Amino acid sequence: KIYCWDEGGRRVCRDALPASAVDRARTEISVKSGIPTKQVDRALTEAERSVAAVAAEAARRQAEAESMQKRRDLAMVESYVTEADLRRAYGERTALLDETLKASKLGLSNLRLSLLALLRQAGDQELAGPVAKRLGKSIREQHGELLRQQQILVTQQQDRAALEHDLQDSLRRYRELKRDEAPAATTTAPAPKPAAAAPG
Repeated sequence: KIYCWDEGGRRVCRDALPASAVDRARTEISVKSGIPTKQVDRALTEAERSVAAVAAEAARRQAEAESMQKRRDLAMVESYVTEADLRRAYGERTALLDETLKASKLGLSNLRLSLLALLRQAGDQELAGPVAKRLGKSIREQHGELLRQQQILVTQQQDRAALEHDLQDSLRRYRELKRDEAPAATTTAPAPKPAAAAPG
């Protein structure tokens, strides 16, 4: 066996592979026939191996996600006979989220009114002298709670928008799956029978 590889900008061929060339790309040639028998790519560097490992893991996760999505889609088609059934199921979740949003907005409105009342009280006290520490503490706590509830409301609104997007996406996949499983309406008419010969 002859080994050939590039080294220092020139082609090197030897009947033994030195340790310095083990990681290089090389061609192995049969001594008897002179025909190349094997092509070996160069060894990957540590950085390239790391990149390849990350890419392989990403591909594995993608394949796993696609497989899970297919299973969910099949379960969806089996669970809901019609599109109306699917919409009804989402409707229950939507109604629950809408009620939660309504309660959060009402709670925020009450918090604002309460905070305004405390601020007015603090304004009246300030005209007469220093504001009581307890009142100042209540205002800070009320304001902090108001900010917290506002953030909760933002999250709930995002969940509501995500649910609507999920519904539209599910409906699209549901229609595609139903269309794919519907049998093709290709009915062929029977060939006409040949006319009977008239009696002679």
